[in-house]
Formats: sequence, structure tokens, C-alpha cells
Amino acid sequence: MFGPTILPLLAILSAVKDVGAALPTISAVGSKFFTSDGNQFFIKGIAYQLIPTDPLVDADQCKRDAKQMQDLGANVIRVYHVDPTADHKGCMDAFDDAGIYLFVDLDDFPTQIQPTAPSWNQTQLTAFSAVLDEFQKYDNTAGVFIGNEVLTTAEVSNAAPYVKAAVRDIKAYRDSKNYRKIPIGYSAADVPGLRPMLQNYLACGEDDAERAEFYSLNVYEWCGDSSYNGSGYSELEKNATGYNVPIFVSETGCREPRPRLFTDQSAILGPEMAGTWSGAIVYEWIEETNNYGLISYGPKVDPQASTDALEGYPRSGTPSTVSPDYGNLKSQWATMNPTGVKLSAYSASASITPPACPTSTAGGWTVNGNARLPSLGQTLDSAATASGATPTASGTAPKASASATGGGTITGGKEVTGMILGLLGVMLGFVAYL
Repeated sequence: MFGPTILPLLAILSAVKDVGAALPTISAVGSKFFTSDGNQFFIKGIAYQLIPTDPLVDADQCKRDAKQMQDLGANVIRVYHVDPTADHKGCMDAFDDAGIYLFVDLDDFPTQIQPTAPSWNQTQLTAFSAVLDEFQKYDNTAGVFIGNEVLTTAEVSNAAPYVKAAVRDIKAYRDSKNYRKIPIGYSAADVPGLRPMLQNYLACGEDDAERAEFYSLNVYEWCGDSSYNGSGYSELEKNATGYNVPIFVSETGCREPRPRLFTDQSAILGPEMAGTWSGAIVYEWIEETNNYGLISYGPKVDPQASTDALEGYPRSGTPSTVSPDYGNLKSQWATMNPTGVKLSAYSASASITPPACPTSTAGGWTVNGNARLPSLGQTLDSAATASGATPTASGTAPKASASATGGGTITGGKEVTGMILGLLGVMLGFVAYL
């Protein structure tokens, strides 16, 4: 049908079309996210983990979900666990076509930084780097998380230097590979005993190579028809004012009282917080045992009768909205469209400097923020504590955990509860490996 000179031309035109269709990339500049075409970027995100191992491998399902997310008004998904050896092009293209970016966690249950026996070693660095290698290919990768809720009490604040060491080494790896400067940051539990020390610690110091490039909080404070002051959001804003890197809410959306109203979005994306915060990710896309879902793929079934239904909840198909929660969030987002500032008009260096590194306090935050970070392979002795002693050297790999509070799991055991069968498989596989 086509001559020999036409076929190469069609291939070139197809490639040009694909390149032209790509979303502008996201970068962190000062305290804000910007697109490569110079616009400030605000997150309207959804936590998206249909299955425990990797939800970004079924291109047809991603196309169906991306279309529904367009209707909702989402521009970001957060994915907690992926398989870096899998093919993600179909799903990443589907979300790119829908105008949706990805924030992805680099850790998994065997590689997460443990809060009570923290370490950062070559096994973890290799695993984290493999995820970065895979997702740096895609223009709609907006950022990566070093960990999720590694610290859940002030008593385990000695784990913070290992999170920061991971930031340092993943940044160095990214730059050594000449990858795009995909922002690297952390997703924290909202713990009063760690506020604002942890957020300041990860962004402080004279050496930019060691500082996180964004910080985020999993926040479940604004429940029902609360308010900016009544919820405690005003305190979050106070702690974030003048912060030197982008800060956003990486999980939100109380499930009680019902229905879920999502009125906190009007504060985060409105005049009270949008000058400081870069948006929010709502937990979560799929309805399951924990009752946080915005959509379902059909009624609950006998899990013994369907391999696609963890705990009886189908994991694929045509998404059906959960009423009235889906509509409530859609209505909130439809009215909140902050524009921010243009990159050309933004001068971060003139007014934003890193916060002072926090010092240790008796009975609370135990880290001397100015002490040296642990090097690769060192385990906890007194690294970056008040004494500043050097940690002992060890190459021991961290053990797998399905706890509700470790990096890579979701706040309050929500992901673990909804995916217990899948996680058992992950755990058994890792035990076999050991």
C-alpha cells in the first residue's frame, strides 16, 4: 500500500507525534514545582495501588482508570510499590495522554529503611536505583519518594539520618547517570513530636547534595466539615512558611465521619495555603476493606472464586464511582485552580534559605542535625545523634516487614489491610530468598 520511501516517513511522523504529545516535565525550583514550560505546578493527586506488587503493568486497565481520573480532575497518581523489571510504557503513556504525572516510592517491603534498626546499604541503594532507572525514562515521572513514614514517633528519630543518607546517595546516582533532575523527597507521618524537626532536618545544611528536594506529609487531621483553624492545618502552614523546598500533602482524606467531604482541598489549594503548599494526594483510588476508595470495579465477590479479587474486591475492570465521595472530591477540585507564579518571575535564591538544622532535645527529637550522615553500609550506633559518634560499619540487609508504619507501607495499615493476601505472597517470597 505504501512505497518504500513513505514507510520511513510515516515512522518519523509517528515519532514526532509521540514526542510532541509528552507532558512538560516537572522540576523543583526553590519552594515550588514548575513545569518545563514555566508554569507553577499544583498537585491534585490520587493514591493508586490496585495490587501489591505493581499497578502499572496492565495498559488497558491504566487507560480505563486514566480516563476516569480525567473526569475527576486528577493530575497526579502516587504508586507505593512497583517492579522495576516490568514493562511500564503502556501505563505511563496512558497517564501521560490523560495529563497525569507519577510520584513513585523507590522502596519496597524488603528494602525499606526500618525505624527501629535503620540501615542504608548497597542492597537498598541498588534496589532504589533500579526503580529510578526505570521511571526516569518517562516525562510524566514527577518525583520519587525515598521512604514512606519511616519515622512514626520521636523515639525512632535516629532513623532520620539514614533517610537523609538515602537522599544523598540517590541524588548522586541520578546525577552520575545524567538523568533529568527528577525531584527526590520523603513522605512523612504527621507526628506532632516530629514537627517541624524532621521536615527541617531533611532540608537543612550547607551541602545541597545532602538536602531533600521536596517534603510531604500524610495528614488525616481535617475530618468531616472541619476548618482551617479547627483541623490544625493552620499549624501546618505556620511550620511550612519560609520552607526552602516544595512541600505538599502526600495522603489525605479521613474516612470518618461519612460522607467524605474533602473540604480541606479548599484550604490546601486556596488562598490560605497555596502560597506555601504544592497541593495534595487523596487516599485512595480503589474501594476495599478499609473503605477509603473513590471507585470500585464491581460488587464484592467470594475471593476463593476469583483470582482478581484480593479479599473479595475486584482489581480490574470498568471503574464505577463511589457515591457521594467521588462527586464531593470532583466538586472541590473543579473550583480550585491556583495559578501560582511563572518561573520567569520567581527568584528563589533571593529570599529562601535552608532552615537551621534541629538540635536534639531530651525526651524528644534525638538527632543532632549538624552531625555527619552515615556512609553507605553503616548501621545505627550513634550516627548523627547528640554525640555525633560514627555508626558501626555493616553490610547487613534490612529484613522484610509488612508493618503499618515502615517505609513503603501506607499510613495506619490501610494498604496492608486492603491487600493482605498479596503481601503474604511478598513476605513468603522474601523469606524464601533469605
